[in-house]
Amino acid sequence: MKKVLLTSVAMIGLVYAGAASAQIKIGVAGPITGPNATFGAQLKNGVEQAVEDINAAGGINGQKLQISIGDDVSDPKQGVSVANKFAGEGVKFVVGHFNSGVSIPASDVYAEAGILQITPASTNPTFTERKLWNTFRTCGRDDQQGGVAGNYLADKFKGKKVAVVHDKTPYGKGLADETQKAMNAKGLKEVVYEGINPGEKDYSALVSKLKASAVDVVYFGGLHTEAGLIIRQMRDQGLNAPLMSGDGIVSSEFVSIAGPGAEGTLMTFSPDPRKNPNAKDVVAKFKAKNYDPEAYTLYSYAAVQIIAEAAKQANSVDPKKIAETMKSGKPFKTVIGDIGFDAKGDITRPDYVMYTWTKGADGKITYTENN
Repeated sequence: MKKVLLTSVAMIGLVYAGAASAQIKIGVAGPITGPNATFGAQLKNGVEQAVEDINAAGGINGQKLQISIGDDVSDPKQGVSVANKFAGEGVKFVVGHFNSGVSIPASDVYAEAGILQITPASTNPTFTERKLWNTFRTCGRDDQQGGVAGNYLADKFKGKKVAVVHDKTPYGKGLADETQKAMNAKGLKEVVYEGINPGEKDYSALVSKLKASAVDVVYFGGLHTEAGLIIRQMRDQGLNAPLMSGDGIVSSEFVSIAGPGAEGTLMTFSPDPRKNPNAKDVVAKFKAKNYDPEAYTLYSYAAVQIIAEAAKQANSVDPKKIAETMKSGKPFKTVIGDIGFDAKGDITRPDYVMYTWTKGADGKITYTENN
């Protein structure tokens, strides 16, 4: 009797173990807290909605997705800790991180642990240039984005005084340098090239330097918090030159930091994913939850869609087999349009356009695509 009971208990344990293993673990990693938490929320909300929808439709190859969340606070060391946490939990796929400076070191941990990583936001070229099997992104690259920004500056601010400022991070400096390279190639030379420390609150010394150089436009490689503070302090000191930046300021929070001086800010980003016809139903689901799926929300949703579709095509949930399928060049249908990858894991349709932050009839300042 005792032996039978033990056998029954063991069998029940095996059943539960089988049920647990039927869950496919997917990690979402980014700045869930800290100054860039608005972007962490975009990644988290995008993944959660995609997982909800995919699970409702039967999951991946009959298995349901289970989310694990990792908060890297935009810190590279914390990002590596998150990556090790995911590896220990048996996570197979990661959507994230947000910052290039976090995605790059974390990707080495993921590669070794057999985890496929797809970032919706990290644009530094190094991320996909190291010949790792596991690195993908649903966004473009800084050398593409910087080219658009640099060419625009050379065309629209020809003969004017341009300042190039960056936040010393792989993303911010990388984007600023690519922009500088593109505008220099067209004959426009900067009068100021300066690095700032992210997280600081007082940029008056920088603003004084910009004023002394009588700059006509400031290009900033960095994120929305510092960009907003720089604009606010420029306006406070009477410097009305417009600021141009990249996809690191794509957040309504940017205006709350910058204030009225945000009006006229130029910005590169891809065509607004919320307006993509493929996103109509998903956008409606977000709106029903009183959430505006701006910036990287739909890029994160698309990342999960691609993993699910590639798994279906590969008839496997093995990350390495899925990576091979993703790199086959065949496009995947997503909420942000058809996306195909090259052998590096970069998308094959880079598409950056210029936006201007303008005040609408309701008095609200938001970004609209330039005609």
